[in-house]
Amino acid sequence: MFGLSEEQIADFGMSFGVGAFILFMLFIIAELAWKSKAGKKGTLILFFVLAFGMLGFIAKSILEKFLGM
Repeated sequence: MFGLSEEQIADFGMSFGVGAFILFMLFIIAELAWKSKAGKKGTLILFFVLAFGMLGFIAKSILEKFLGM
């Protein structure tokens, strides 16, 4: 497709596609905190708990880049 291999398309999707999805999920968390009037402490807890899995994915991606896997 467009002269790209399957590996290049998958790499693009895993970096930019998932990155865009993570930003969208952060927007959803912020909107949830705003609509529920969670306050500063509640918003911090929401972001920490709901975004914790995203942090693991980002850390895995960074480690793969540095270790060359």
